[in-house]
Amino acid sequence: MAEYQPLLDMEEQPLPNKKLPRIASLDVFRGLCVFLMMLVDYGGSVFPIIAHSPWNGLHLADIVMPFFLFIAGVSVALAYKRVSNRVNSTWKAVLRAVKLFVLGVLLQGGYFHGINSLTYGVDIEKIRWLGILQRIAIGYVVAALCAIWFSCRTKSETVFLRIYYWQWCVAAGLSAIYLGLLYGIYVPDWQFEVSSPIDMLAKNSTYSYKVKCSVRGDLGPACNAAGLIDRYALGIDHLYAKPVYKNLKECNTPSPSDTSPPWCRAPFDPEGLLSSLTAAVTCIIGLQYGHILAHIQDHKIRLRNWSLISVSLLVLGLILFFVGIPVNKSLYTISYMLITSASAGITFCVLYLLVDVYGCRRLTYVLEWMGVHALSIFIVVTSNLAVIAIQGFYWKAPERNLFQVIEPKGVEQELSYVMFR
Repeated sequence: MAEYQPLLDMEEQPLPNKKLPRIASLDVFRGLCVFLMMLVDYGGSVFPIIAHSPWNGLHLADIVMPFFLFIAGVSVALAYKRVSNRVNSTWKAVLRAVKLFVLGVLLQGGYFHGINSLTYGVDIEKIRWLGILQRIAIGYVVAALCAIWFSCRTKSETVFLRIYYWQWCVAAGLSAIYLGLLYGIYVPDWQFEVSSPIDMLAKNSTYSYKVKCSVRGDLGPACNAAGLIDRYALGIDHLYAKPVYKNLKECNTPSPSDTSPPWCRAPFDPEGLLSSLTAAVTCIIGLQYGHILAHIQDHKIRLRNWSLISVSLLVLGLILFFVGIPVNKSLYTISYMLITSASAGITFCVLYLLVDVYGCRRLTYVLEWMGVHALSIFIVVTSNLAVIAIQGFYWKAPERNLFQVIEPKGVEQELSYVMFR
């Protein structure tokens, strides 16, 4: 059997002399996420129903990020099944997370430009510090530290709530902190400046806008605590400049320069600091599925435990939704976290049954290959190398290239927007 290599090839092999069996369904699951990632980007412009929900709601594109985080958690449990030296393992986990974070800044911080200007270079004053790989890095290191330091194993390793109760406590603690900050922080009025898209050559071509808030516990796009924290901690110039809420109806009036709310022009980072807390909880939930995979050998018991956790999370998430906590990816609300984690668990159960139990690997070979090379695919797509290769094939004139046939000129999207945006 080939050596097991977890998500994005970033996890540790704790026993280098002993090869671990590769879990094919996990590779297929990761490959499915890569496929969905590309599908919702290019298909989302044609079929908006699969693109990201502008604010509240759950579309197909909104499940990709939590699926990746879930897979990261499962992979961590397999990589840290046995840890001989906790301090050494901690340093390795932190180092791998830092590498992944820095790679994310390079790929999505603004260094690579748009599809119609294949150049590079970034203004440090406007670099985006957070993004997809950065969020995975944060979730990864939280799950890894839980696996390394909070695994109180006993003789009865099937009672997972007792064995890993500290990990569940960490998940509950992060959720409590998230809720306390989201609903407890007072958001005052705030203002920001944007450059004029018409008079870009003018030296003072900036306009100032003021957003009236003075509220606490608001979950709208203008006055939520997540945006406040990011504006103060990171700086508004370092946030994502094209938030998905710009697709809301009120931000697309016939004359947006005159009637749309000022917050429609403001940056907002869907991978912000506050929402990273609940994103890390998704990794911890995946970690529990990985514990079952690592310590239980019977297929039926594995599936039974996974199904029980998935149904419990789904029911709890739906209850929170019906009592008033919206399903929102940009804020990564508790209801969104629970429902998408449950969906990831159910999907993993189906793929495990299909691939690892019944052995239907021919049907999923392409997805499995994509899962093994997930990081490479991410780099090729996000750095625009794929676009450069496609634009190299044209008919008679460079402007008549394959990319313009596949992606019409009127639908320009930066490929950094591809990844779960």
